Amino acid sequence: MSNPKRALQRRLEREQLAIERRLQAAVAPNLSGPLLGGAPIRYEWAERDRGVAHGGMGMIARLVEAVGLACEIDASVKLLKVHRPYHESDHVLNIAYNALCGGTRLEDIETRRTDAAFLDGLGTPSLPDPTTAGDFCRRFDEASIMTLQEAINRARLKVWSQQPASFFSQTARIDADASIVRTDGQ
Repeated sequence: MSNPKRALQRRLEREQLAIERRLQAAVAPNLSGPLLGGAPIRYEWAERDRGVAHGGMGMIARLVEAVGLACEIDASVKLLKVHRPYHESDHVLNIAYNALCGGTRLEDIETRRTDAAFLDGLGTPSLPDPTTAGDFCRRFDEASIMTLQEAINRARLKVWSQQPASFFSQTARIDADASIVRTDGQ
């Protein structure tokens, strides 16, 4: 008679080994382009499937691709001599995705980079580790930050250009009631 607890333990060990192999294999020169951005995620109901806590990231990755944000970043920001395997946009998006998933420090990236379902949802073999993310951040100077902001603004203009004319004719409306709702941002 098999022990269900032991079977689960073996399955978890296999999953851990698989993610370690995946991350190990990802550290190689990359000449084909950015790794993040082409999420193959599909939304459907299923009886047996894997899920992620941040399933909306697939939709965000699709938006990033649709507006060409990664391309804008890579065309503008030049901080890396060799893409081994990550491009500048991969690093920027990795940090942004970490924040969108509730990460508050670079170390929180490790949670996402060791989640195979999350990686599969983004369509990437791996994400940069927290120490690599820190190294990338330290490469920025004031000019690099402005270049990144300009690349983001160019992508933002593409989003605004897709709005129908009726969108711009709306007046702002503030609907206030007596509710107080905590928010983490402005």
